[in-house]
Amino acid sequence: MRLTEEDARARLTAARVARLATTGVDGQPHLVPVTFAVDGELIYIAVDHKPKTTVNLRRLRNIRENPRVAVLADHYAQDWDTLWWVRADGRASVMSAEDAIRRPLDLLAARYEQYREDRPEGPVIVIRVQRWTGWSSQSRLTSRDSGVPGTARKSIVLKIEPVIAGQTFSTNWILVFISG
Repeated sequence: MRLTEEDARARLTAARVARLATTGVDGQPHLVPVTFAVDGELIYIAVDHKPKTTVNLRRLRNIRENPRVAVLADHYAQDWDTLWWVRADGRASVMSAEDAIRRPLDLLAARYEQYREDRPEGPVIVIRVQRWTGWSSQSRLTSRDSGVPGTARKSIVLKIEPVIAGQTFSTNWILVFISG
């Protein structure tokens, strides 16, 4: 089922990783996994300290050549009743001025522990979203969905061993907590 813009934004905001799609003047698509933060109609992606083969990243060159980008997040499971994807289409720019990237880096650090431990120095990709789209096999999130924090089913197995007149009886209990 097609998602509303609000539902698509909510799912993307809750996702932990997405894919950034860019295209340079050569027309060749380029797709990379990214961590990100959503702030209203803006998406922030930092160039972080993970090892890179070059500092002249293709995604940054592509954005300078062609600012049209897409960000895609999805959830796949063997249970196809829980499948979904969302995409944010927009125009990107690259910021590196310290005062301009402070807030985006603060938002990213609040979201990812790794960025709190080793704060990126930038640059930061800023995407102004023009269109939110998405699809889900269900019209709304349910407790069976996963991939979106706060909606996953969590199980805890407790082993209880009551003692009656010197004899131990083993019983397993499964408690299922559903948050959301």
